[in-house]
Amino acid sequence: MKLLLFSDIHVDLEAARQIVAKSREVDVVIGAGDFATMSRGLKSCIDVLFQIDRPTVLVPGNNEWPDQLLAACKDWKSVHVLHGRGIQIDGVSFFGLGGGAPVTPFGDWSFDLSEEQAAKLLEACPDGAVLVSHSPPKGVLDRSSSGQSLGSTAVRDAIIQKNPRLVVSGHIHASAGKSATLNATTVVNAGPAGMIWELPESADS
Repeated sequence: MKLLLFSDIHVDLEAARQIVAKSREVDVVIGAGDFATMSRGLKSCIDVLFQIDRPTVLVPGNNEWPDQLLAACKDWKSVHVLHGRGIQIDGVSFFGLGGGAPVTPFGDWSFDLSEEQAAKLLEACPDGAVLVSHSPPKGVLDRSSSGQSLGSTAVRDAIIQKNPRLVVSGHIHASAGKSATLNATTVVNAGPAGMIWELPESADS
C-alpha cells in the first residue's frame, strides 16, 4: 500500500495544492494535523484538500479542534476524521490521536490532551495498526528548534505496547520530513511537503 503522509500545513494553500497533486500517485493519504493556524483558516485549507479522491485519514492537530475538523470535512466523501478511534482501509488498520500531548503552553485556542487523556484514548488502538498521532513519542523526532524534548510519553508507551506498523506524526516543525525508529516501529514526522511511503505487507497478511 502506497501512502502519502503530510502534516502541519497551517493554511499554506500552495502546500495543500501540492498534496492534492501528489495524492494521485498513492492508495491512501494521511494528514497528521494542523491544517489551521490558531483555529483560523481551517475551511480554506480543507476546501483545497477536498479535491483528494483517494481514501484519506485526518487527525486534528492542536491548531484545530475535532468538531471543527469534522464540520469542515462534512461533504468530503473519501475522508475519515479519526480521534480516539480507528478504521480499516483495504485490510489495513488505521488509528488516530489528535491534539497536542502533553498540554502545550499556547492557551485556550490550542486543542491539547494531558498524558492521562492521551493514554486513555490510545487504549483502543489495535496492535499492529498504522498510528496517526499529531504529537510524536517522547524522545523521538520531538526536539524543538531550541532543543526541548516535547513528545508524548503516552504515545511512546503505546508504540512499545501495541507495535504499530508505522507511526505518522507532526507537531514539531524542526523534525519535519524526518524518520526514526522506536523498537521495531518507524516513526515519521511527515511535514507540509508530504512524503510518499510504501507500507510493506504485515507478516501475517
